[in-house]
Amino acid sequence: MERTGAAAVIIGNEVLTAKVQDLNGPHLIKRLREVGIPLHSVETVLDDVDAIVDAVARARRKARYVFTSGGIGPTHDDVTVRAVALAMGRKVVRLQEMLDLIMSRATEERPVTAEGLRLADAPEGAVLLPQADMWFPVLTVEDIFLLPGVPQLFRMQLETVLARLSGSPVAVSCLYLRLGESDIAAVLDRVALDMPHVAIGSYPEFDTDKDYRVKVTVESAQRGPVDDALSRILTGLPEGAVVRRE
Repeated sequence: MERTGAAAVIIGNEVLTAKVQDLNGPHLIKRLREVGIPLHSVETVLDDVDAIVDAVARARRKARYVFTSGGIGPTHDDVTVRAVALAMGRKVVRLQEMLDLIMSRATEERPVTAEGLRLADAPEGAVLLPQADMWFPVLTVEDIFLLPGVPQLFRMQLETVLARLSGSPVAVSCLYLRLGESDIAAVLDRVALDMPHVAIGSYPEFDTDKDYRVKVTVESAQRGPVDDALSRILTGLPEGAVVRRE
């Protein structure tokens, strides 16, 4: 079966020990949705080679594009490159293009160290995607994109990647209702059964300061089915149930 969409692997002990809040996963979810690339999963793992190998292998089985975040750098816990290479059955090699970039930035005050040269390591067959506003390029190999864990750098490199991918943005509409979920469940069940190609979501709101009790989302690849489903839902609701529609 042809793989579609994307999967993500967030890497870092600091995330799983609450030393750092993961900002990259939520941002990736938002941006992929905006460009219309479905996201199948986001998995968070430790800075452990075996854990990363397993997570990347799972991601590759389910998705065409795989994004990793974290573990790219010169320190002992930056093991993502090695793990991705193992997951693909490849060797780790040193990219001459990256070596040249590193050496071009060396100064007498900041000479290149042996550890710094690790930035040039990559799975065999990897290529570099240049960025206009940043010296450090995006490392990619067979639709796996190895992005940094630093949120500012992650966001910049993600945009470089997304500019090269294509997707189909979904059509979405929302209803805000005065009724509770138990009051609307039968209507939603009926429409969902009749229109399985449309995704219908129901999200209760428990903040009494809000003017609604349930938010209903309706989405599909095309606007027509969304409008049809909305019409069916509205027909099944009692008068005055809708606070607003977006």
